Amino acid sequence: MDEAHISHGFRSKRQTQAKDRVPPGQYVTADFPILSAGPTPQIKVSDWKLALQLGGSLLGVWTWEAFEALPQTTIKTDIHCVTKWSKLDTTWQGVTFDDLLKAVGLSGPPEPYVMAHCGGGYTTNIPLADLIGGKGMVATHYDGLPIAPAHGGPARLLVPHLYFWKSAKWLRRIRLMPTDERGFWESLGYHNYGDPWKEQRYDGD
Repeated sequence: MDEAHISHGFRSKRQTQAKDRVPPGQYVTADFPILSAGPTPQIKVSDWKLALQLGGSLLGVWTWEAFEALPQTTIKTDIHCVTKWSKLDTTWQGVTFDDLLKAVGLSGPPEPYVMAHCGGGYTTNIPLADLIGGKGMVATHYDGLPIAPAHGGPARLLVPHLYFWKSAKWLRRIRLMPTDERGFWESLGYHNYGDPWKEQRYDGD
């Protein structure tokens, strides 16, 4: 495994005071609430694989060992849930989307949209522009430890500048798409993008 390095690309620019780091309508919690649409999958790392797909083509598949061998990045960032809690200065480790694309020989965005496919049938859609350039990662560790199943382990998306439902738990497949498609919560009335600073919780916000 490459030595983990610290990236400041995820850190909010609003650093002067804690209140300036909390979006409108949010409150700060020291806890890490557990919210899921269904039962928690129990996925063994020995059974876990991550696939990266472009159209009908499979660009890459990683076992746990192969994924851990990719360049690792450690970041500290604030996270914001659509249910109105925010947690400051959370620490994560994983593989950035930039490094994931490089691992399959892509130097730029091949398609403008991504669909994340997860355990339990959950999906969420994200513009690829919100994942590259140091904005998103596939996280495998939280606070120095493997991510617990209840928080999305073995691996989850981390897209901290969007509401936390976009940081999908139990990630298994990433599909690059030419056109946007709504995921699980988006098809049930949640906002298609989910910017906490604009309070984009639901359609029409």
